[in-house]
Amino acid sequence: MMFSHVVKAIALAAFWLLSLQFSFAQNLGIAVTNGALKVSWPQTNYYSLLQSKTNLAITNGWIDVGSASPATVIFSSAASRLTNFSGGNIIFTQQVTTTSQFFRLKSPALIPVFGFSIFYDGLLEFTGSATMQINGAVHANGPIYVGTVASASQIFNETVTSTNTISSPATDGYTPSSLIGTVAFNGSPPLVTNVPALVSMIGTNNRHGIIEIPPAGEQVESFLGRARLYNQAQMLLLVTNSPLGGGPKVTVIMQTGFNGLLPGADFAKAIRILTNTSTAYLSTNPIIPLPFLSLTNMFADLRQNQAAQFVTQVDVGQLNDWLRTNAFILGKFTGGNYPTILYVADQRNIGSTTQAVVRLTRAAKLPFNNGLGFTVATQNPLYLWGDYNTTINSNTYATTVGSTTNGAAVPAALIADAITILSPNWLDALSASAFSSRTASSMTVNAALLGGNVPSTGATSTTFSGGVHNLTRFLENWAGVALTYNTSLVCLFGSKMATNQWRTQHNTDPNGYYDPPTRLWAFDVNFLNPSKLPPGTPIYSLP
Repeated sequence: MMFSHVVKAIALAAFWLLSLQFSFAQNLGIAVTNGALKVSWPQTNYYSLLQSKTNLAITNGWIDVGSASPATVIFSSAASRLTNFSGGNIIFTQQVTTTSQFFRLKSPALIPVFGFSIFYDGLLEFTGSATMQINGAVHANGPIYVGTVASASQIFNETVTSTNTISSPATDGYTPSSLIGTVAFNGSPPLVTNVPALVSMIGTNNRHGIIEIPPAGEQVESFLGRARLYNQAQMLLLVTNSPLGGGPKVTVIMQTGFNGLLPGADFAKAIRILTNTSTAYLSTNPIIPLPFLSLTNMFADLRQNQAAQFVTQVDVGQLNDWLRTNAFILGKFTGGNYPTILYVADQRNIGSTTQAVVRLTRAAKLPFNNGLGFTVATQNPLYLWGDYNTTINSNTYATTVGSTTNGAAVPAALIADAITILSPNWLDALSASAFSSRTASSMTVNAALLGGNVPSTGATSTTFSGGVHNLTRFLENWAGVALTYNTSLVCLFGSKMATNQWRTQHNTDPNGYYDPPTRLWAFDVNFLNPSKLPPGTPIYSLP
């Protein structure tokens, strides 16, 4: 067959096939130039996957060729990252051969949110941030606001995509003319606007549902049921008011997946219930001692204006030991098949002046599970106290930017209504004291962070969300103190529990409750390897 006929057959067949199945079919272009076959499509289809096959008569046989998005090719070892762009189009090029070849664009079935450095399911704001250098892909299902002051810069070294526009409007009290700091888009392509929205696979607009306890009667294998971390978790830790009065009631559930079903579908769950608990009883009770659990800690959160928090506190170091030695666990999990997801919920009815929260402590070394990683999820506000996931053996450490590639950390995520970082220097006794008494110390967090925000409601500093730089919340004086993140920052919903509006920092407002740290950011490149994504990573797709 002559080249001209091959190209004609390719073009006609691809056009017919795509027109039948995909709304953007007419945008696929095929041409030959100097013996090179070029297939092109608009950059607005940035997340689409190009596929090819040599015989339309064969039902299967489509091969992934490539995509412009690293988050799209993450689950396709056969696909290449395409970086050739011209005239607003993505270009795939290969040498023409005498073999017939057909092409189509396909919506990827899996786009993990932690494959992005930053992912927002809505408005994403960088406005007024300190200097940020972002090395991973950035996406928002909504507008993106950039711009900062003259002394700072925002550098994006990977493509930035938005379903809307990327601009620098008035917000957080800034005017466009005051946002004169450097904003640089160094990706290839630098930025793409008006891309199709990436769609959550939970079957509802209630994104917060992934961290909520399922209602009675909901099927585990429904769309939302499968997305719930409660059903994906192998260990559930639930705290409520005791029906007998006195100390709280604690329910521990161990569940495992079978026959391809989620752990939540386990028909033989191991369940233990403790009522009227006390600190001593939690540690020494004969039913199932829980030495890693504390329910009596209390502290103030000045952002929330909460004078006291009722805390379900998990000592992760002790949990690590408990999971590997407790007979209750060993009877449920065999062959080293330890839990990869812990779901915690504090449902105590504590009135309007306090709040029920979850806190993690002593978490530098996460529970062992053969390197599969560890995710903690909760429907409550989550507080992280001290270093997280910085060693696997207490000999080798990952504490600097980019250091997670040395094998000292495991795939990890924290997923919650809101996430607050408490430094190793934090003291509960000083939580309501003067700002000067709450001085932070440096720490490292090696985990994807998925938390809610309180969305902006206007353009003033009192109606601002705090931006992505304040997605993780702070309560201390971090001025001049380093906080190292090897992470992916994700916001899929507005907080439903920690709902007080962000307030500007102490260095610009004497009533501020924190000063921000020196944020040492890094996208954890391990997350571009499917085997190193944190357990329970939420998945999106194209419509």
